[in-house]
Amino acid sequence: MNDQPTDMPQDAVPPEEQELESPPTLEQQLHEALVEKNDNWERFLRSQAELDNFRKRANRERDEERRYASLPLVRDLIPVLDNLYRAVDACKQSAPEEGSPAASLLLGVEMVLKQTEEILGRYGAQPIAALGQPFDPQFHEALQQMPSADHPPMTVINEFERGYMLHDRVVRPSKVIVSVAPPQE
Repeated sequence: MNDQPTDMPQDAVPPEEQELESPPTLEQQLHEALVEKNDNWERFLRSQAELDNFRKRANRERDEERRYASLPLVRDLIPVLDNLYRAVDACKQSAPEEGSPAASLLLGVEMVLKQTEEILGRYGAQPIAALGQPFDPQFHEALQQMPSADHPPMTVINEFERGYMLHDRVVRPSKVIVSVAPPQE
């Protein structure tokens, strides 16, 4: 049947293969378990850090959303303020007499203008100071440059439209005229 000598039973494993299939020692098992434990611990710590970063980011985004929730309203009211300022300026140029209907109207429009500015201020909207300030492109939009010996170069000398900020964010920059050095003759 079989030509080979049979010193070993048929289901026995040769000695060289036995060494490869021998069960790991307790020390090897312990080492593998410690490596796996360390890997799991590192993954757990990374997951915790990611979760913590997610919570912080979500809180920051929620706070920012709340802080700037009034931005659309402020943007819509700025043109109304512009028109109220124009009405006040036009009425003042006509120099209404004391006690006249135009003077009473002027007083009423000024009161509405002041009240509107106060309400916007309570929500964090503030006008940007421009006149006499150094030109800053973050807050001012230069529409024109004008030679001036009375002002240092790059100083705002006139304001066409008032700019506004909501907290630390520019809603609309001030539209201004900026001084330049007069030409040398």
